[in-house]
Amino acid sequence: MKAYLIEKYGDRSAVRAAELPDPEPGADDVLVRIHAASVNPLDFKIRDGDFKPILPYRLPLVLGNDLAGVVVRVGPAVTRFAVGDEVYARPGKDRIGTFAELIAVDQDDLALKPAALTMAEAASLPLVALTAWQALVERARVRPGQKVLIHAGSGGVGTVALQLARHLGAHVATTASAANAGLVKELGADVVIDYRTEDFEEVLDGYDVVLDTLGGETLEKSLRVLKPGGKVISVAGPPDAEFARELGVNPVLRQVMRALGFRTRRRAGRRGVTYAFLFMKADGEQLREITRLVEAGEIRPVVDRVFPFEQTREALEYAEKGRAKAGKVVIATA
Repeated sequence: MKAYLIEKYGDRSAVRAAELPDPEPGADDVLVRIHAASVNPLDFKIRDGDFKPILPYRLPLVLGNDLAGVVVRVGPAVTRFAVGDEVYARPGKDRIGTFAELIAVDQDDLALKPAALTMAEAASLPLVALTAWQALVERARVRPGQKVLIHAGSGGVGTVALQLARHLGAHVATTASAANAGLVKELGADVVIDYRTEDFEEVLDGYDVVLDTLGGETLEKSLRVLKPGGKVISVAGPPDAEFARELGVNPVLRQVMRALGFRTRRRAGRRGVTYAFLFMKADGEQLREITRLVEAGEIRPVVDRVFPFEQTREALEYAEKGRAKAGKVVIATA
């Protein structure tokens, strides 16, 4: 099969096309012919080696964390899927590799593709939709009437999180450019802060939940817009001890992660709020819940541009340089 991989960690020049043997599915695996995959910031971080201490991938490594495609073979223990099913998934963190023609995915990480979506639209959803679900439903337990701030509302995670927060009955604020104000309002934002001309910290106050996708100064300011008892959930901030426990890392690395997040946790504690780091996980059952919301018209994908498979490197560069106006960048494999 054709695939795009790295043989060593580095910048965008490290990604190259290659011919690889077709994957062999295990007993619980589903072999999927990939029709589309989407690009995520996680791809760049893995490529650059940012997660090397905690996710020790064996090189060469095929990149890619989202897919939509068709089942071509199932393992003997598979009970939920059959050859010919149209599916989508975010594979488990140890089994990534969707910038390829084929992939073997554990059946527990897979879901049937929403019937009304194209392959490109479906491929844009799994990682960002699961991130939004695990932040707002699983971690924050957002309830009707709560105030939720979602940063970068026109981004991949933001476009889905806005819709999910609206579905949950929250009052939703977001940061976005003036050019995308109309889009984020359509997706569910009640308040739009133009990050180029306004400081959200000076406008917002008394929020229950903040979903931070930017980290740095944005994370620090987010602590100050929460009411007592509020929570910041970040996918871009420093890791915390709970993340270390989930990964099962050694005690030394666990202490390093604890130290990295100490300053943020201390500042949160002084304000009577909490901070949590989220590294989303694959989950086929949650993806089926998202499918139901898509089919009910509660969530729709936002796709910025679709690149052919042969332009995978160009798609990565386009996304990494921030050229996407809104939503996801997708690679069409078939």
